[in-house]
Amino acid sequence: MAVKIRLRRVGAKKAPFYRVVVADSRYPRDGRFIEEIGTYHPLNAEEEFKVDVEKTKKWIADGAQPTDTVKALLKKNNII
Repeated sequence: MAVKIRLRRVGAKKAPFYRVVVADSRYPRDGRFIEEIGTYHPLNAEEEFKVDVEKTKKWIADGAQPTDTVKALLKKNNII
């Protein structure tokens, strides 16, 4: 089972809002997930990105792989 840290879209049409979740890679993008660890709102002026740093580091230490987008956001916010 490959566990991924990825974005789950929950926003309205033309107004994206994402939740950062830990999910099995076999589940659909907006489907079942293991744990929600943060949020990302790209339309705010400062691109609001909030994530639980402790949970994120724990999941990465346990072997979860962040997707390219999530990895870029984590690096941008000096989390990894």
